[in-house]
Amino acid sequence: MLSALAIANYRSLRQLTVPLGRLTVVTGANGSGKSSVYRAMRLLADIANGGVIRSLVREGGLSSTLWAGPERFSAAMRRGELPVQGTRRNEPVALKLGFAGSESDEFGYAIDIGLPPPSPPMPPTAFSHDPEIKHEAIWSGPLLRPAAQLVDRKGAALRLREGKSWQAVGRPIPAFASMMTEYADPHAAPEMLTLREQMRSWRFYDHFRSDADAPARQPQLGTYTPVLANDGADLAAALQTIREIGDDEALDRAVDDAFPGARIEIRVAEDRFETLMHQHGLLRPLTAAELSDGTLRYLLWIAALLTPRPPSLLVLNEPETSLHPDLLPALGRLIAQAARGSQVIVVSHAARLIAALEDSEDLQSVVLEKQFGETRIANLDMSEIPRWEWPAR
Repeated sequence: MLSALAIANYRSLRQLTVPLGRLTVVTGANGSGKSSVYRAMRLLADIANGGVIRSLVREGGLSSTLWAGPERFSAAMRRGELPVQGTRRNEPVALKLGFAGSESDEFGYAIDIGLPPPSPPMPPTAFSHDPEIKHEAIWSGPLLRPAAQLVDRKGAALRLREGKSWQAVGRPIPAFASMMTEYADPHAAPEMLTLREQMRSWRFYDHFRSDADAPARQPQLGTYTPVLANDGADLAAALQTIREIGDDEALDRAVDDAFPGARIEIRVAEDRFETLMHQHGLLRPLTAAELSDGTLRYLLWIAALLTPRPPSLLVLNEPETSLHPDLLPALGRLIAQAARGSQVIVVSHAARLIAALEDSEDLQSVVLEKQFGETRIANLDMSEIPRWEWPAR
């Protein structure tokens, strides 16, 4: 389980360390930085799949994603005695992302992404404006300490801990690539391989499609589907998989909790699967194409949260979208159930959903606010925020 998420210089997140529990709810007003926290976690997951630099380029490049305010706010600026203005830069330009494990046998990770050096590279390249990975580190436990560090990458040089000493890896790491994908030796660096596979298992769900042409409304070719696709296209197969190899009773309870008296059936015609919903008082079941946007979206959440293959981390971005407020307590119960098998992070501003989660065990509530354009945690004092140390470049 992760104990903390740390982000520096990403959009409005100048310096943010978020404590994490088994179930974490991140909330705040519109524009407070919730979406930036979610996107930062997506970037972290992209590292393990070799796509973090491409993801930054899709966001407009490193320069457009960096914190746009001054490096530091003076006390006079915060009191309003001086206008907010740029100060002399003392640190290199860097976007930093990281997380910590909760126990001594769990791993933490940090990455530092910066700009290429101003001098032209030799030989010349057309990619001279690409961001570069400057530093990566893996350690054990909740805090980066010299004695706990296991893997260290600076520039192209990679070294691994061997007892009390370090062993250099001869092969250089390209500036555009993470050590997580360039080096994964199960004998020399088992912790790197373990952490990479853990990060690859993280699952994100964000704004399922429910329009008239949504894939979930159409019959689809079906096969065993323990993990619902991000677009929900394989909804029928995912529900049938839960029915056959997952928690069949939990599926029925979840449907009845939200829609009393209703039940789900999967119609199989040759190799095509179609979702049907039987509702009290109707003489025939409704197909997915006939369901309301909210009903279809709720069925998608059932398929995602009752997965027979729970991930180590499940991140949900505004799951309340398109749902009637009366459905949110049932959704909260479904999320709380999912948190028994996975660590869950929910980004939401729906008061009824948040209220439904407040009685959950090991709940960590994080309320964000923005001051001087910077996202801060409003409901916790410094003693409740985990200590964090970035590796020195």
